[in-house]
Amino acid sequence: MKLTQSTLDKLEDILSESEFVVRYERGNFQSGWCLLEAKKIVVLNKFLNLEARINTLLELIPQLDIDFDKLTQSSQKLYEEVQKLSLTEASV
Repeated sequence: MKLTQSTLDKLEDILSESEFVVRYERGNFQSGWCLLEAKKIVVLNKFLNLEARINTLLELIPQLDIDFDKLTQSSQKLYEEVQKLSLTEASV
């Protein structure tokens, strides 16, 4: 997966289409992110660079309750890729 701003935007789209709000804030995030599930808010460390932001979302998205049917067709395709990446990394 390419580490570009476009990729980050598409990953953020998956979250927004699933009614999650993505915010960039400063703070002491050991993993680079914080999840407020009850409010569907994902908070990422605003000091992360582009690569770290993408990798953080790639790690986080498979853990969330994403409604696949609410996603656009392009987001569904990317979501499936993210899921496959997650499964591949888990089996290593």
